[in-house]
Amino acid sequence: MTARIYYADVEVGTELPAQSFPVTRATLVRYAGASGDFNPIHWNEKFATEVGLPDVIAHGMFTMAEAVRVVTDWVGDPGAVVEYGVRFTRPVVVPNDETGALIEVSGKIAVKLDDNRVRVDLTAMSAGQKVLGMSRAVVRLA
Repeated sequence: MTARIYYADVEVGTELPAQSFPVTRATLVRYAGASGDFNPIHWNEKFATEVGLPDVIAHGMFTMAEAVRVVTDWVGDPGAVVEYGVRFTRPVVVPNDETGALIEVSGKIAVKLDDNRVRVDLTAMSAGQKVLGMSRAVVRLA
């Protein structure tokens, strides 16, 4: 697969389609099974609050993966992402109800680089707070 987006067609400031990703306790249990990360802060409310968290929180790597989906969905090829990094600024708190939490992600082209690459800066929010800082992906376009 190759990127569906052409380097010549994007400019600095181009916004990617924003997306929202729901997260429930069931989502976290499935992610724990897939990742092997069974830390009880991600599924046990009593444990999470005993260690000072407000409630169960989403896995950091899960939050990071959901955020980069804005880029991979836009470019059409996950392999086009050649670099990706974030700083974890706040946890995504996931209440034990039907709606859970929502991770809202937007992105825009911040820099055009050489070799048909662009840097996309992402903003990831949950409950009105930024949950990832310095969230940046370098993407090779067609």
